[in-house]
Amino acid sequence: MNNIKLTIEYDGRNYHGWQIQPDVITVQGVVADAIKKLTGESIDLIGASRTDEGVHAFGQVANFITNSTIAPEKFCLAINAYLPDDIAIVKSELVPDNFNARYDSCGKKYIYLIHNRYTKSALFKDNAYHVKQKIDIDIVNRAAKFLIGTHDFSSFRASGGGAKTSVRTIHDINIKQDGDRVIVEVRGDGFLYNMVRIIVGTLIDIGVKRVSPNKMLEILDAKDRVKAGQTAPSHGLYLVEVYY
Repeated sequence: MNNIKLTIEYDGRNYHGWQIQPDVITVQGVVADAIKKLTGESIDLIGASRTDEGVHAFGQVANFITNSTIAPEKFCLAINAYLPDDIAIVKSELVPDNFNARYDSCGKKYIYLIHNRYTKSALFKDNAYHVKQKIDIDIVNRAAKFLIGTHDFSSFRASGGGAKTSVRTIHDINIKQDGDRVIVEVRGDGFLYNMVRIIVGTLIDIGVKRVSPNKMLEILDAKDRVKAGQTAPSHGLYLVEVYY
């Protein structure tokens, strides 16, 4: 038996998130079905991150155990032949038998894309959040610094998640402008349910000067979801990398 690690890219618009659920199409379900068609095996596909409905990925990681004799590095091409165009296996590799994509992860990096101009975009309408008001990048970066470190992120946690603690560590958060796009990059040891999207929604409120940047510390200390900003839409969020 071989333990195969996959790096997966997908456009999340047509899926009800990563995790298999009854009666809906999910990324995990589609990839597992593709592997079954290829190998004839009903495998347990373990994913690193349970991305929500509409969220995209450049670097989701998953693993599965197989008896197949296909060379590990060839699985990416072989599985891709059974996948739709909006899901792609970027890389496949052999890993130790005890590797677990979910539990061995020590951190993740996400980016959130904002289309920041008054007029709409024909190209980014489904892959970035349209914010008409000008975002002040310097102010947003100043506010974001309050979030770096180990904190109780209850103010940035949506109801419905199963995490036992709201304490997480954000290693770095950086916001930059690229033409009409604002890119929010967040790297941490793990994230609560909708945490990145709530952080982004709060930063947008600060960036368009609805809220003072110093308010971020007050929001963090409140440990109250009501104090934070909107939950930014899922279609602007991308899982970029999982760390091991």
